[in-house]
Amino acid sequence: MQLSNEMRAMILRRRAGYSLEAPFYQSQDVFDLDMKAIFGRHWIYVGVEPDIPEPGDYFTVPMGGASIVVVRDDDMSIRAFHNVCRHRGARLCDGHKGSVGNIVCPYHQWTYDLTGKLIHTEHMGTEFDRSQFSLNMVHVGNIAGLIFICLADKPPADFEDMKREMEPYILPHRLTDCKVAFEEDLIENGNWKLTMENNRECYHCKANHPELTISLYEFGFGYQPSPENAGEVQAFKDLTLKEHTRWESCGLPSVEREFLDSRATAYRTERLPLDKAGESQTMTSKVACEKLLGDLTQRNLGGLSFWTQPNSWHHFMSDHIVTFSVLPIDAGHTLLRTKWLVHKDAVEGRDYDPKDLSSVWHATNKQDGALVERTHSGAQSTAYQPGPYSPYTEELVEKFMSWYFKRLRVETGLGSGATVSSIAAGG
Repeated sequence: MQLSNEMRAMILRRRAGYSLEAPFYQSQDVFDLDMKAIFGRHWIYVGVEPDIPEPGDYFTVPMGGASIVVVRDDDMSIRAFHNVCRHRGARLCDGHKGSVGNIVCPYHQWTYDLTGKLIHTEHMGTEFDRSQFSLNMVHVGNIAGLIFICLADKPPADFEDMKREMEPYILPHRLTDCKVAFEEDLIENGNWKLTMENNRECYHCKANHPELTISLYEFGFGYQPSPENAGEVQAFKDLTLKEHTRWESCGLPSVEREFLDSRATAYRTERLPLDKAGESQTMTSKVACEKLLGDLTQRNLGGLSFWTQPNSWHHFMSDHIVTFSVLPIDAGHTLLRTKWLVHKDAVEGRDYDPKDLSSVWHATNKQDGALVERTHSGAQSTAYQPGPYSPYTEELVEKFMSWYFKRLRVETGLGSGATVSSIAAGG
């Protein structure tokens, strides 16, 4: 895509350690670039295997003006296609979820099997070659039941590195033996990057998330050492070291792995202790589901956090899993899709209550949505200027932005030799 000199200059003059110039949150041109350079090139987390347990089950993924359908085929493989009929472009599958025998276009009834092959048309003549009009496929990646898609012709190959490194952390929770007990879509009135900035720090947690901080130690997500917090910080460090040793001895990988800025397929993970009862991210910090995941027998296994660039974070406890997917709608609106999973044999009303299960993150998501809207609104002011990130509590925000700008420079051809002055001179 063609970029203005001003856009190219903005990409180059980005100041490390600071929030972005307002057009990065407001401009349609920037949003279009994001959809091409970020969401059109990289692995995007979209859902979980329990979303589509049976052949014909599907879910749809909105991203900007695009829609992707992810489906389970008759051989139990997971496939993804652009949600667009090859006849005249009609949308194929409606709603967030559903189940079909074949994929039938509502417009002219062109019919595709679950592998995307066009198998039935009328009035197209005897010489029409259906084999040339299969659905446009999208790459699918799977990490222990977490489903990712990539729209690029050639996806980043280092997805396999993340898969190999993360599966030992996730597999003990046996996500594929879970069910989605509750899910919620929230439209945030702000740019998708503000949603990600907000997630990548806990600077705001104590003042804004009373429910979350019942169980979550904010020290696990960055802090500035001071005489006042020295005792608490050391106690948290000691507890983390002790629990890592205990969890590792139980076959649960726990130590931090962090590649948020050094790879195209970037991630971070760590299992951290929880506060109070230390069992789960709930209003009591006790388990929300009596039936534990997989073969786990201990309740106090902390919270395994897993973050991916550019659009997801996940929390795995002994009793349930919460996953989050950030999907851009337009420059000023973002879909946050949250799912809560429990063991597939857990019985609602006996083993868990969906309200108790979801209460912490339901409240936290609403609070975060209000913060994103507040920040997006402020960035529209003529008085807005990029402000400094905290080096103590917003380090992961800066790593997100560093990753993001590396991707923009690759997409736009703005290599290390390009400068703002060379662009102004037409170089």
